[in-house]
Amino acid sequence: MGYAQLDGCGNCVKYAMFVTNLIIFLGGLVLVALGIWSITDKAFANQLLGTNLYSGSIYIMLTMGIIVCFISFLGYFGSIKEIRCLLVAYFICVFLIFVTMLIGGILGYVFRGKIETTLENAMLASLKHYGNNRAVTDAWDETQTRLQCCGVNSYRDWDFKTPDTCCRETAPGVRQSCQDVTQHSPIIMYTNGCLNITKKLVKEHAVIIGSAGIIVACILILGMIFSCALYKKIDE
Repeated sequence: MGYAQLDGCGNCVKYAMFVTNLIIFLGGLVLVALGIWSITDKAFANQLLGTNLYSGSIYIMLTMGIIVCFISFLGYFGSIKEIRCLLVAYFICVFLIFVTMLIGGILGYVFRGKIETTLENAMLASLKHYGNNRAVTDAWDETQTRLQCCGVNSYRDWDFKTPDTCCRETAPGVRQSCQDVTQHSPIIMYTNGCLNITKKLVKEHAVIIGSAGIIVACILILGMIFSCALYKKIDE
């Protein structure tokens, strides 16, 4: 199968597919970068979410990014070397990835309301494990410190065992004990609950990752179109 077998139109399709796969590769790198960022930067609240859907979706997106990068090389060699079996394998793999991302997006949209309800119930249930479960304790301390919030809906959720992380630092590294703070000291204690802030955080993160996934999925459609066109042009 030599390069001379392609006419001018065929060569245009060939190099269009090459460029498309370069963009797909870059898109895969973006998905990988977003997945790593999500895992390292937002993992502190995972213990409070009450579901593995959020962390699971991040790992799926990270895996998809790695697979997309690999598949782009398959498309590159299939187009440059004009190997029809590689183009067929490329089309099948890209189609399966596209369907997976599409189904994931639909499920995320359908279950978004349920996830919000689950989040509130899980956060309320985790309060009683504070101080007894190390993972939950660390998650609450990290969440309240980083998001500058207290409790689920307000500091009153803690009753008489308000954690010190509900209070602001009076100096770098110095935090007043919340046991000594009353409701008449709103400047020292965080008054906003963590629920709405966490919801907003998860939604913003989901929008970023979801948007990146949609863009890559659209580019994958171009990859499928060009692979079909090039397949027909080879040995025509």
